Amino acid sequence: MPLINNPKQGEGVQAVVLALQILENLARRQDPVGVTALAEELKTTKSRVFRHLQTLTRQGYVVQTEDSDRYSIGSRLVVLGRLVSENIHLVNVGRRVVHDLRDVLGHFTVLSQPETDGMRVVMTLSGKSVVEAQVKQGSLLGLHSSAQGKIGLAFGDPDLITRLGRAKLTPLTPDTITGMRQLNRELERIRGQGWATAPGQALVGINALAAPIFDASGSLAGAIAVVDSVQFIAQEPQKWQIARVMAAAAQISRALGANGLQGVAQPDSRGRQRAC
Repeated sequence: MPLINNPKQGEGVQAVVLALQILENLARRQDPVGVTALAEELKTTKSRVFRHLQTLTRQGYVVQTEDSDRYSIGSRLVVLGRLVSENIHLVNVGRRVVHDLRDVLGHFTVLSQPETDGMRVVMTLSGKSVVEAQVKQGSLLGLHSSAQGKIGLAFGDPDLITRLGRAKLTPLTPDTITGMRQLNRELERIRGQGWATAPGQALVGINALAAPIFDASGSLAGAIAVVDSVQFIAQEPQKWQIARVMAAAAQISRALGANGLQGVAQPDSRGRQRAC
């Protein structure tokens, strides 16, 4: 049975394939290229290539050089490639650590990475409880209302705080922080101790304990967190819970090349951060 038995469907698939071929071709080149050269290399007509280039340019995946009919990859494609690379890399490096942390603490465990509007959940692992609160993979966690989001604000791009200060902080629960002064005090505390919580701030009765993950440049690469009822993760978590989460974050950081860098979270006997 043929995979494509609808002519219109076949045309749509062919259009997608050609668009991907154009992007791959441009990505391999160091210099901009013209329509004719692309058409010859891809063995298609100049009109088809031109139509696809116009669409990709409007979407920001391709740019046309000034005063020229040549094209190269756009910033949106660069960002997309970086996000995909970081996503896969962080999950691959952190997968075993996430499993180990879940096995030790028994809580729902989450791995997330920073984006401009929040922390994107890239991996989740169910806990050992019969009933538990879960976060869907792919969800975007709020910067001011989640433990992971506070990690993003405390250790990530300083511009995040500036942009957040211009917006209204939406209350998700009665305990959500909605004032920048209070949030900044909270962030200072998080920087000092190396971990964050958000008891009842995203969902009533639920708390998360998160710690930062750094890459080889010392930049924030993500956060690892455990999530459970406030019955099991209190507003002030147990020292051994803090130590385990911070140790997991430090382990992933070292795997990302952060070993020996200042700022990599390492728990001391009180569950607080110290430089390795």
